[in-house]
Amino acid sequence: MRIGFDVSQTGRTKAGCGFYADGLIRELAASDTENEYVLYPAVGDIFWDPDFGKGAFSCSKANFQRMPAPPDFESSQQFWRSPPPDFEARLGSPDIFQANNFFCPRGLEKARLIYTLYDLSFLEHPEWTTEANRLGCFSGVFQASTRADWVVANSEYSRRHFLSTFPHYPAERTNVIYPASRFHEGAPDYHSHKFDRLEAGSFWLSVATIEPRKNHRRLLDAYRLSKQHGLPMPLVLAGGKGWLMNDFLRDIEGLELGRDIIVTGYVEDPELLWLYRNCFAFVYPSLFEGFGMPVLEAMSAAAAVICSNATSLPEVYGDAAIPVDPSDTESLAAAMLEVQRNRSARERLKDLGQARAKRFSWSESAKQLRELYRCFSEMLHYA
Repeated sequence: MRIGFDVSQTGRTKAGCGFYADGLIRELAASDTENEYVLYPAVGDIFWDPDFGKGAFSCSKANFQRMPAPPDFESSQQFWRSPPPDFEARLGSPDIFQANNFFCPRGLEKARLIYTLYDLSFLEHPEWTTEANRLGCFSGVFQASTRADWVVANSEYSRRHFLSTFPHYPAERTNVIYPASRFHEGAPDYHSHKFDRLEAGSFWLSVATIEPRKNHRRLLDAYRLSKQHGLPMPLVLAGGKGWLMNDFLRDIEGLELGRDIIVTGYVEDPELLWLYRNCFAFVYPSLFEGFGMPVLEAMSAAAAVICSNATSLPEVYGDAAIPVDPSDTESLAAAMLEVQRNRSARERLKDLGQARAKRFSWSESAKQLRELYRCFSEMLHYA
């Protein structure tokens, strides 16, 4: 089989979609010698990484080929919006095209389409994103509901949400392939000079793109409440800037928390791993997730976890976190105080989290994806 694989969001500043695609294709590159892979560093009309040439995943193995990308975003939009007559030939004539960034390609006549589904938060809460992003994401998911031969969801919650939103789509043509943590026990970490103020085991950590659905403002309120009654520890917010949060730093100043809040921006993997390994506890009050990769990463690095009980997140942490209602600031603050006052419970959470994280494996996820490719191979053989 010749697999066309979207790696457009696997660049240097990747987030959830990019980490999912990156984790899968790296494992496929390490384990699959039977199929051929055609990599696409630029896909769709709503996302463009100007550094894709250096950042997006590439592989030098004989069964991997990386297709050239259009020279600029405008050319890319034109190519994907109005596919030329030789569209599939210019894609390398794949048997399967796997879309990984919300965009759903049109113009495929021979290739079977696998669509990767992350979440439908933009439908439930349109106020959490921009109109352009909302329309782009909706267009992709809607087109997938009419064009995709198969939908791979990153959680059971996302799969069910998709089927309830698009009940015409056959449930038997969907499945769940979970992501895994990109960190392992022996991975090296790095104490950046940015963390000079931080003492190991003496700071709270939250890792998320700074955007409304991650619930940062309520986290700040909970932190302020817990700080009044607990140990004085800084709160580290790690993550790149997202949607509609231009006033976030001013919000921090308005709470008069001053130097107690450390906003790192996007951090590289070795720095992030150091934060996970050395935080007092990891706090994730997100209002909506398709999966919740930072929770799994934190558990894999032996961090005690306090986590929202919303949407897909219980699928991730199971019994290995303190669950909280993300809309209840006082409950979130109470959970933070509970971890401070009960150190034995914190150690138990760390052990439970590490054990839970081992249930998620890129090797197993790639195995499930290869099995799906094999099924398509059989269908194409007998077609």
